[in-house]
Amino acid sequence: MIILGIDPGSRVTGYGLVTKLPRGLSYIAHGEIRAPRQQVPSAALRTIFEAVMEIASRHRPDAMAVEDIFYGKNVKSMIRQGYARGVTLLAASLNDLPVFEYSPLEVKQAVVGYGRAEKHQVQRMVTTLLHLPESPPPDASDALAVAICHAHSMRKDPV
Repeated sequence: MIILGIDPGSRVTGYGLVTKLPRGLSYIAHGEIRAPRQQVPSAALRTIFEAVMEIASRHRPDAMAVEDIFYGKNVKSMIRQGYARGVTLLAASLNDLPVFEYSPLEVKQAVVGYGRAEKHQVQRMVTTLLHLPESPPPDASDALAVAICHAHSMRKDPV
């Protein structure tokens, strides 16, 4: 089973792909979708949407795991993140992918074993679990962590 993990962001959206095997995980790919700073928000959302569509078309995942919105103090940032999640979920729907959502706490618990782990701890564990030669960039590492979380959890009902 191929799992596409997504860490949605308005300016940087991370993605990571893993295969769940009978005895562990196999790394496929990772990256960051970056919208140019000068792009208006609607164009940035199109950049994210088109990139996720292309990734799904190229890798043909069986499921998409998405990190749920982190509730912070900046409402404007949360709204922009929600827009990025929306175009990601639309891309999943157009590719007939079931979507599974995980909170940051669930992801950290599944990958590090501690729900309040620091970002660098998640990066280190992703690198170790997937036997990568070096740590992926932060947003890609978070996306791989979401995919790993789903591989470990394997929820039955998509959202």
